[in-house]
Amino acid sequence: MASIRKEILLDARAEDVWDAVRDVGALHTRLVPGFVTDTRLEKGARIVTFGNEMVVRELIVDLDDTARRLVWSASGGRLSHHNASAQVFADGDKRSRLDWTADLLPDELAGEIRTMMEHGAAAMKKAFEKR
Repeated sequence: MASIRKEILLDARAEDVWDAVRDVGALHTRLVPGFVTDTRLEKGARIVTFGNEMVVRELIVDLDDTARRLVWSASGGRLSHHNASAQVFADGDKRSRLDWTADLLPDELAGEIRTMMEHGAAAMKKAFEKR
């Protein structure tokens, strides 16, 4: 199983970053605009449309305000397994670190998913720079 981890340093307070992460229906407006172009909520899940027009249903597995951690699982497409998490940590008073981890099968898709995560990280940094 492939495991990809991105550490994203942001010039924003951890509270503000977590507020955007936990707003699971606003990926396209608050967290990663451009990388995600639309998010629709369903009971316990979200339908995410990416900038490359790929549409994925993501089951929300856990949202932990105390740990500032969101866990989701994607279904469909070429992936037989995809589980991911984002956790926010303070890095001083005005900076934060977001750890984004994805575990997936088949391993052959790791390169594509890694590239998507890099684009997502860039969109996230850009979104917080504008604030």
